[in-house]
Amino acid sequence: MTSESNANAWSLVHVPGSAAFDTKNVPHGSVAEVHYYSTALKAFRRMHVYTPPGYETNSKKYPVFYLLHGAGDSDDSWSTVGRAGFILDNLIATHAAKAMVVVMPAGHTRAPGNPITSAPGDPFVNDFVSDVIPYVEKNYRISTGRTNTAIAGLSMGGSQTLNIAMTNPDRFAYIGVYSSGLLGVFPVGGRGGAAPPAASAAAEWETRNAAALNSASMKKGRKLFWFSTGKDDFLLDNTVATVELFKKHGFTPVYKESAGGHTWLNWRDYLNAFAPQLFQ
Repeated sequence: MTSESNANAWSLVHVPGSAAFDTKNVPHGSVAEVHYYSTALKAFRRMHVYTPPGYETNSKKYPVFYLLHGAGDSDDSWSTVGRAGFILDNLIATHAAKAMVVVMPAGHTRAPGNPITSAPGDPFVNDFVSDVIPYVEKNYRISTGRTNTAIAGLSMGGSQTLNIAMTNPDRFAYIGVYSSGLLGVFPVGGRGGAAPPAASAAAEWETRNAAALNSASMKKGRKLFWFSTGKDDFLLDNTVATVELFKKHGFTPVYKESAGGHTWLNWRDYLNAFAPQLFQ
């Protein structure tokens, strides 16, 4: 097996023994490689889309979960090394999670800009809002509306998740941030391992996002705001500072500190813990 990264491809060896992501004798969904034209980026783009068991043979509508990858990865990564399809298959088979459509877009762009920061004008956010969401809503049987829509991401994708949520405050009832936070606003380094940037970076971000941070409807409509990072992760300080910022503004984020570091060993577990909490 192989897995595409941002710059190359990796060989994979799967060692069985996981209750969460082994291939089991249960009904399986499908993962499609989908190509679309991005009007925001003026380029053809690719994403992967998981549809649950039975999707092709019924007419039901499903909730939708947008799942974003990290800086070293591609839209292929969650369904290969991340084992996302098998994790969802196993959860759905045991009724631990609702059947859902999972959309895994490409987080890197060809346009100028750095999608790893929390600065305004992220070209990925423009593509996601202008093209990814409309494509999915047009071409898949999904239930629209905030209570039927979730978003989460790891590392770079976690920061992008927050960028999207802040600029679209009434779209997502479920938000997950795995091994990440507000990149470019708070320090990057292990606990106590890096000096924070100037305080003005956080103040500027709060000023720019004041409407969403102080929105009563955004807080009232949020069903889950979930963070998890490993105690040995170099983004631990960033996560903790981000959680505290949202608490300061009246949000009630859930923070789970796990063992381990910035690895797929954690991110598969985070998906396995997060997905059962969606659309309940």
